[in-house]
Amino acid sequence: MDEQERLRVLITDDSRLLRKKLREELEHQNCEVIETLNGKEAITAVLEQEPDGVILDIVMPVVGGIEALQFIREVAPDVPVVMLSSMNTPQKLMQCLKMGAIDFISKPYTKEQIAQTVERFRKIKIKRMEKQLEMRNA
Repeated sequence: MDEQERLRVLITDDSRLLRKKLREELEHQNCEVIETLNGKEAITAVLEQEPDGVILDIVMPVVGGIEALQFIREVAPDVPVVMLSSMNTPQKLMQCLKMGAIDFISKPYTKEQIAQTVERFRKIKIKRMEKQLEMRNA
């Protein structure tokens, strides 16, 4: 897989252990990983690093995941965001999906869930690249 196909994924969680485990999973899926500790850092990383996908915890210090999701939707509406949380209440799930998250993963997650998330990010990136090509050739 060449660099063009390699995904840049932002993971945001205040747990260092979880970020380490997620980083290993994502690198195994041939992703470049960007790590942030809270929603404020995630927003900055989305603006500066332009990730192909974001995995965002809900409960974090400084700026929480839901607030970060809202801001990311405003500044980077095409970047897919998957929410991650141990608080998998139906209300939180529906709120995140209504706000534009493409999925919601409950902790503890499985390797299969991460692989599926990467595949969704990859498909979205390919569609976005095809759309850009069409617009250039129009």
